[in-house]
Amino acid sequence: MNKSHVFESPDGGKTIYRRTMGNAHRELIFEADEVKTLRNRVRDDQVWQEIRHAAESDAQLARMLEDVKVYYFLKRENSY
Repeated sequence: MNKSHVFESPDGGKTIYRRTMGNAHRELIFEADEVKTLRNRVRDDQVWQEIRHAAESDAQLARMLEDVKVYYFLKRENSY
């Protein structure tokens, strides 16, 4: 017996999911580039949040983050 599939898009076609009729589990089958970019940005933000949290109890990581901030601000200041 063939399984019938339901195709769903909660955002007007930017992402498309497929699921088997009667099943709640769905599979992502299409994602527009703009959605991928946003999803990657959110993941990066989550990683940076985890890094900042880890730096609270890791002195070496905290120093490395400070070095990154110093570099960033110096670079930004010299680019004007």
